[in-house]
Amino acid sequence: MIRILVADDEAMVRAGVRAVLSTAGDLDVVAEAADGREAVEQALRHRPDVAVLDVRMPRLDGIEAGAQIRRNLPATGVVVLTTFGEDEYILRALGGGAAGFLVKSGEPEELIAGVRAVADGAAYLSPKVAARVVAHLSATGAAALAGRRAAARERVGALTAREREVLAHLGGGLSNGRIARRLHLAEGTVKAHVSSILARLGVDNRAAAAVVAHEAGIVPPVQAPPR
Repeated sequence: MIRILVADDEAMVRAGVRAVLSTAGDLDVVAEAADGREAVEQALRHRPDVAVLDVRMPRLDGIEAGAQIRRNLPATGVVVLTTFGEDEYILRALGGGAAGFLVKSGEPEELIAGVRAVADGAAYLSPKVAARVVAHLSATGAAALAGRRAAARERVGALTAREREVLAHLGGGLSNGRIARRLHLAEGTVKAHVSSILARLGVDNRAAAAVVAHEAGIVPPVQAPPR
């Protein structure tokens, strides 16, 4: 079972998230929180596999709560729930170690897939979030967007062919184990490739690498990770 903490300041939203997750037999919501500080406290108490955090919460927002959870519980993955117009929060979350990014208006299947992916050690950006991040990072204007895409392609072009394959699957939300099976490699080999990719791209985590992959246009259509 994947043990989950759900944090949102709206009780109805928490109930909705719990209801969606309860439809999957391998997911178990073990704790809830109504603000960021309580989310950190509940995470320390229950040590969930995944914390699903609303980006805007009282006392402590989801970004800082997620960062504190990651610092104290490295084994706990963080999924951030956002709404449109909160791009700056997504960018902060990338720096805070969050691995999953979903929009509240997305399909229920995306929430389940995202939680499973993050629990499995993968980065997961819903298609809508990936598009928003890439658009936001491109600043304004077609020239700026083209410039960022060209820069991303240049960074990706410096990788080996195998590293580009691994990055494409990483951007698609696959864990090391699933990438290994997809490419018929040892999981340790994939882990080494991922470490090299992060270093060569100059990013700190898998989610940031996934953004580069999306910008470069090498990510295949997103599908729910298979169980």
